[in-house]
Amino acid sequence: MTEPNDLHEIKVMVVDDHPMWRDAVARDLSAAGFDVVATAGDGPEAVRRARAAVPRVLVLDLNLPGMPGVQVCKELVGADPALRVLVLSASGEHADVLEAVKSGATGYLLKSAGAQELIDAVRRTAAGDPVFTPGLAGLVLGEYRRLATVPAPAAADEPKAPQLTDRETEVLRLVAKGLSYKQIAERLVISHRTVQNHVQNTLGKLQLHNRVELVRYAIERGLDDADA
Repeated sequence: MTEPNDLHEIKVMVVDDHPMWRDAVARDLSAAGFDVVATAGDGPEAVRRARAAVPRVLVLDLNLPGMPGVQVCKELVGADPALRVLVLSASGEHADVLEAVKSGATGYLLKSAGAQELIDAVRRTAAGDPVFTPGLAGLVLGEYRRLATVPAPAAADEPKAPQLTDRETEVLRLVAKGLSYKQIAERLVISHRTVQNHVQNTLGKLQLHNRVELVRYAIERGLDDADA
């Protein structure tokens, strides 16, 4: 996945059932330089418009009429794993956060966030970084670790695990530790785009769809506890 040169290259869609809030978010993002390609006020409309507009980032509320936001997320990310979903919700309930992440969201921001915080979150989400309101990231990482302790069902004739290169394994270990792509690039003295390429190659080899699944894979194998 290539990294956009500026915000004008990042296509964003805003989904919220409150027209004034939706318009205000879209206006702030447009003023910051993002290409806001569509908005929607309910779940079914969000799915239809997103499929037509093909945004890079979906800014999504969870409480939507017609179809809940988590279902919108599942349908759209399932059809296009390259889509990044940033949930923007009034709810900070742990159950809502975890359900959103399990549905494919790559970030979760509370509506109490300021305009600049939202703008930065959308930019980072487009780059592939997980973005969470402070205090929620630890919750999500804890859930990854809990899930990793649940035994996977035995599969007959399970195929041999794909071979990752040393650098791909190194990047995967840092992803599991919760580092952003920028932090990984600085740690390994490589470019942000190179980190993205390693992650995309690893996703392809492991037949995974997004960073959420990648982190769980790494934690299941104890890579988050390995020395970096």
